[in-house]
Amino acid sequence: MRAILVRSPGGPENLSVENVPEPLVGAHDIRIAVVACGVNRADIAQRLGRYPSPAGTPPWPGLEVSGTVTEIGPAVTRFAVGDRVCALLGGGGYAEQAVVNEDLVLRVPDSVDLIDAAGLPETVATVWSNLFQSARLQRGETVLVHGGASGIGTTAIQLARLSGARVAVTAGSPEKLEACRRLGADILINYRTERFADALRDATDGHGADVILDIVGGASAADNVSALAVDGRIMVIANQSGVNADFDLFRLMQKRGRLWGTTLRARPHVQKAAIMQGIQADVWPWLASGEFHPVIDSRFSFADAAAAHRRMEASEHVGKILLTP
Repeated sequence: MRAILVRSPGGPENLSVENVPEPLVGAHDIRIAVVACGVNRADIAQRLGRYPSPAGTPPWPGLEVSGTVTEIGPAVTRFAVGDRVCALLGGGGYAEQAVVNEDLVLRVPDSVDLIDAAGLPETVATVWSNLFQSARLQRGETVLVHGGASGIGTTAIQLARLSGARVAVTAGSPEKLEACRRLGADILINYRTERFADALRDATDGHGADVILDIVGGASAADNVSALAVDGRIMVIANQSGVNADFDLFRLMQKRGRLWGTTLRARPHVQKAAIMQGIQADVWPWLASGEFHPVIDSRFSFADAAAAHRRMEASEHVGKILLTP
């Protein structure tokens, strides 16, 4: 089968479509004929040599796929050949086939385009586990989503709105903010033209954000604490700024604030399985009804994987970028 390999750490030009052996199916695994895989920031880091695949997973990138089940292991009970599915992977999604434990797989509703479904697993799992499982976002609370036009952001806006929260976002252009508004964001902040902590406090009559979902990391740490409400929770899921945090710890203590750093890829299987069960119960009904939908920016063929990575690194996208075999 074909897969997209990283010839050596470096730029997008180092991605190469090559033939690799088909993965083996274990007792609890299913084989998926991949129709699309999502592109994530973790893939960029892996291409640069900073975030290798965990032990036991293929060495090529890819954390989420969608497609059709073509083979099941002897102990599989939840899926059958022919099922339309999407799956969360530890790695190896950039390929024509993916093998994954059935615990990390979800059926794709008939109302959802199967290719677009590739943009769901990693993003929804990240948002659900952070906003709802860990931060316990409640109806009526205010959540601040950094990078509102990203794949994470467009998902977080929709799920927070559906849960009854008030949604504030940051983005870097009027066009991206307008996309966030259409998805249900209430407070729109252009981080290039205004300080988001001041803008958020003004928009909330000084209350601030009960929950902050942060992909920026160190560069936003001080302003996150400033923007935080009393008893607020900051969920740091990435450090795209690449700098260490520098903030007033006493100010965080005064607000009884909580700063929580998380990753998804490195979690043990039992935790990932629990996250997928939560998504099945809490999010999938909204997906099936059409109240929630994947926001797809663009699709690229495997041969154009370098262009897909360049688009993500340029932060030109609104929603998810997909690769299709």
